[in-house]
Formats: sequence, structure tokens, C-alpha cells
Amino acid sequence: MRPNGTDASEGFSMARNNPLALGRDLAIDLGTANTLIYARGQGIVLNEPSVVAININDGRPVAVGLEAKRMMGRTPGHIKVVRPLKDGVIADFDVCEKMLRYFIQKVHASKWSKPRMVICVPSGITGVEQRAVQDAAEFAGARKPVHIIEEPMAAAIGADMPVHEPSGNMIVDIGGGTTEVAVISLGGIVTAQSVRVAGDELDEAILQYLKKEFSLAVGERTAEEIKIHMGSAWPLDEELTADIRGRDLISGLPRTLEITTEQVREAIAEPVSAIVDAVKTTLDKTPPELAADIMQQGITITGGGALLAGLDQRLSHETGMPIHIAAEPLFSVVIGSGRALENIDAMRGLLSQSGDD
Repeated sequence: MRPNGTDASEGFSMARNNPLALGRDLAIDLGTANTLIYARGQGIVLNEPSVVAININDGRPVAVGLEAKRMMGRTPGHIKVVRPLKDGVIADFDVCEKMLRYFIQKVHASKWSKPRMVICVPSGITGVEQRAVQDAAEFAGARKPVHIIEEPMAAAIGADMPVHEPSGNMIVDIGGGTTEVAVISLGGIVTAQSVRVAGDELDEAILQYLKKEFSLAVGERTAEEIKIHMGSAWPLDEELTADIRGRDLISGLPRTLEITTEQVREAIAEPVSAIVDAVKTTLDKTPPELAADIMQQGITITGGGALLAGLDQRLSHETGMPIHIAAEPLFSVVIGSGRALENIDAMRGLLSQSGDD
């Protein structure tokens, strides 16, 4: 398994140098913030941002993934940086299909064979949105039928939860576009809540707070860095300060501002509360026997949002339940999808296919 922080290109070069080792089958976590690909028999072979830089004159991609993300907020007029997924679903079909095609070609050894694919989708997705994901995968080179697995189920499998046992397993997957909360028992989702409040909303809340309180405009990348390094959901043992640079909205000139972790916590208070409320709502809908199991086993949180400092303490305080952070929260969904792919016949009950209702 690749440890957190390792450059995605390292896994890619490993796969490329040994193309025979690459299985034809792929599992894809098509996330709002990042796309991860798991190759059968190989593990995670790609981890890149879901970002595409487009030349608006001819509509062709200039850069995809990490290279495109570096261009955010720094492009000339004829290049537009696009995130083709919003709130966990496809917002720009054409760009998403180009991005998927690029990623698949990057990791798949053969240009002629079509890989079998398992793709994750949020649990609250509509039939039309699910069909768009399947169509994008097919146009990008997937073999029919494209298998679909719901994100909370994939996250629970990836976090080593006993999903097939008759006991209550509660998973909270906080991604870039959606927060998925689900109670799983006997290989099925008993009750679930999907809210379109997650990492992106935390970034936006920081942007708006700096504008309103300090008349300072910062870019999306700066807001994301503030969230990662300064964000917290519970008071810290030692509060920190940091200097951030942006543009003064009154003078129009560049300015440096010192902010504290308390101010960032205040900025993201509303979206964090929405995530906590989703967990409480799901618990409220959980049958009593399963609620008793969760009280004993605790709640597991995964996804990039699980790395927000103090979120486990906040959830524990609000719910009274033990909270566990998955061993590799950023990779739980793609690992779970990969395990479903490796055992596709045994896991068929957890998957839906193109053409299914």
C-alpha cells in the first residue's frame, strides 16, 4: 500500500515498468477532489486531483490531474481549469470523459483491450447521475457492463469492517463533495444519509469568512491549504497562528494577514455542524438492535475529512459513541472497490451494473 503523501507518479512508474503485472480490471474512486485507480492484482496505481485544464479555443485538454491543479488561479485567458465533478456527481460530462480516458490510458497496459470496471458513486445519487457515470466510463474505454458500488459500502470494506455479519457497522465517509453516512449489516445498507457538504464546502466557508471579516480575497488552493494546516473541529491543545497572503478588497493591493486556528474553526463551524447533524440523523433512523451494536463497536470515519483535527473528539462529544479513524482514510473507498473487484463473483450482491434499475 502506498503511504500517505507519496507522489502518485511513483505508483504509475512502477506499473508502467511492469505492464504484464497489470490486470485488465480496474476499480475507480471517481472523487470530486481526487481520482484514485486500483488495478487488479496490483493495488493503487494512480492518485491524482480530479482537475482538467482546457484550451477554450479548441476544447482540447492542456493538462490533467496534478499538473492541471498546479495551474489553478494562474492561467492566461485562453486556458480554463475545470473540476468536472461537483458534489460527488458529474457536472461536465465531456471533460469528465476526457479525464477518465487520460487516467485509464495512463495506467492500463493495452490500448486494445477494454478493462472491466468497478466505479464508486455516492449513495444519494439519482438514476440519471449514475447513468452519466457509467456512460462516461464506457466512452473512456470500459468494457460493458460497468459495475457500480456505493461509496459507504466501498469505504466500509476498505476500512476492514465486517460488513457481511449480522451486526451494525456505521461508516462516515467525508470526501470532497459529499459526506456519506451509512449503517451496514448483512452486506447491505440499512439506513444512509448523503449530504452535499464536505471538503469543498469547508474551503468555500474559509474563502467567505476571510472576505467578510478581513476584506481579503484568497484563491481556492490557498483556502484548501488553510483548511489542511489550520482547520479543526474541536479546541486544540495548542492554538496556532499563520500568515496568509491575498488581495485586499478595499485597496486592491496584495496583503499579508495573520490568522489563528480559532478563527479558522469559527469559519468552518457551519459545514462541520452539518456533517455532525447528518451522523445524528442517521443514528436516529437506525433500528435499536443495530444502534446497540454501534454503541459497542463505535463509528468509523474515512475520507479526506477524517483528517480534520479534532473531528473524532467533536463526533464523540455530540453522539456519545466511540469514534475510530480508518487506518488509511484517503484510500478506504478505492481499496474497498478494489476488494470488490478482486472478488467480483462473491461481491456481486453489492454491485449494480449498467442497465440495472
